Amino acid sequence: MNEENCLGVAVLLSVYNGMEWIREQIDSILNQEGVEVTVFISIDPSSDGSEELCSQFASQYKNIFVLPNVGKFGGAAKNFFRLIRDVDFSNYDYIALADQDDIWQQDKLSKAIEALVRTKVDAYSSNVIAFWPDGKQKLISKAQPQRQWDYMFESAGPGCTFVLTKKLALEAQTFLIKNEKKCQNIALHDWFIYAFARSRGFKWFIDREAHMLYRQHASNVVGANVGLKAKLARWQKLREGWLVKQVLLIADVLGYHDAWPIQKLKQYHFFDRLTLIKNIHKLRRRLRDRVALALFLLLPLKK
Repeated sequence: MNEENCLGVAVLLSVYNGMEWIREQIDSILNQEGVEVTVFISIDPSSDGSEELCSQFASQYKNIFVLPNVGKFGGAAKNFFRLIRDVDFSNYDYIALADQDDIWQQDKLSKAIEALVRTKVDAYSSNVIAFWPDGKQKLISKAQPQRQWDYMFESAGPGCTFVLTKKLALEAQTFLIKNEKKCQNIALHDWFIYAFARSRGFKWFIDREAHMLYRQHASNVVGANVGLKAKLARWQKLREGWLVKQVLLIADVLGYHDAWPIQKLKQYHFFDRLTLIKNIHKLRRRLRDRVALALFLLLPLKK
């Protein structure tokens, strides 16, 4: 890609009380090489000055736009769904998602587009490098081979790595507009987008290379799941039925509720769970995630 014929990328940025990190992230997005970016910001009403700062960016840069305030979202998924519904994608070649607190390497978008073109797929995600305030860094690998039904049980990685073709983005937009109310209780926008794409026959590439720093702090919605405390918290959430509820909700919204893994999960009798365990290699990509899911399925849901 040369500067005379740069591809246009719409970057969808969700913001909530991100004053501490937004400037560094915006700078890293504006410094992307080989592409022309336009940043669309949707702000969940904040108390730290985020709205004022984003308004300053919009007045300073002609390629940054802040969407009108439409009230409280109460979560990143609803905010991203709003961005996908409301932004006009017609003048862009690709659509990327961005969190408020990460740092993108200059080649993040160009490398993603190169991979999309090379592999002839509709969507891209990648590994990330998690980093902490004390300077610690750790590669978070999400690039294990995709499985037949993995999209029913997990995302393709952090949504902040996602880059979508316009065709896929427009189809997702149409769906979210028509099904806004049905999607209100979906907790994770990245999982939903991956499930939407795979369930509609779109092809997805997960890159082993990492082209961004993925900030870790107390207010991460999901985070890198590193450390015993984080793993115990997730296990408790699983035991309380969060995963089962989200799987069934997404399956119902997207219309694949008759698929056999969903039927088995819905019934959740002992032998249904054994069938799922027997086919666990089809449900999650990473070995340790398959082991965790199998252990979870051995137990009845916590009352």
